[in-house]
Amino acid sequence: MIKASVYIICQNEEKHIERVLESVKDFDEIIIVDSGSTDSTLEIVSEYTDKIYHQDWLGYAGQKEYAKNLCSNEWVLNLDADEELTQELKDEIVKTIQTNDCDGLDIKISGKYLDSFGHSWCKFNRRIRFLKKSHGHYPQKLVHESIVINGKIKKAKGFIFDYGTQDLETQLHKINLYSSLRAKEKFEKNKKPSVIKLLFVFLIAFLKTFVVKRSFLNGLNGYIGAINVGYYAFLKEAKLYEIWKENDKFINHRSDEDF
Repeated sequence: MIKASVYIICQNEEKHIERVLESVKDFDEIIIVDSGSTDSTLEIVSEYTDKIYHQDWLGYAGQKEYAKNLCSNEWVLNLDADEELTQELKDEIVKTIQTNDCDGLDIKISGKYLDSFGHSWCKFNRRIRFLKKSHGHYPQKLVHESIVINGKIKKAKGFIFDYGTQDLETQLHKINLYSSLRAKEKFEKNKKPSVIKLLFVFLIAFLKTFVVKRSFLNGLNGYIGAINVGYYAFLKEAKLYEIWKENDKFINHRSDEDF
């Protein structure tokens, strides 16, 4: 038994959740925080753990912070319901607990996209997912939440596999949702849209993904994925522009009424 807690937030994940639970069933504790599943998610989960909690949606960061704080072990691992822990990474986690020579692991995420995983020479996204609970917290963000660690971080060699964006329909749905949240977040921080960004952010994001991160090694899959990364970057700025325009109209309307 691996002396660490796994925490997973979920809602209506019957399609994926058994995979991730199978990959962590030898951990000491599995914490599930559900925000209102109406499918068979909780029935599947109950086969693996009885530590199932309901929490109305607090946002990505708030929900994960809540789940992390329910863990009873000092070492904790965060996975999404549509992910999977690889054996190589599991072995690194066991070794990290034994040596106790760091406070967290920075882990590569490899997503299955259009029926295949990325080429091994690509530059993968990394996230801190395994850590000492007392050394990390989630700052409030509407989207793209990431944990902040106070301590030493090591880069892991193993992967987490992500099955959550396998097809274009799902990817475009996420792009639309996340770009709206990101634009709202930027507006709330009083960040204004930029004409320069609107003109060039698509190209910059595309080139960064396709060339710098070497997604060209994935052939047409990599090209399509890079195009959509550029589209997401553009959409964030376009929606921020839209919010500011609507806000200016509201302010001008109120000023006219006051006059």
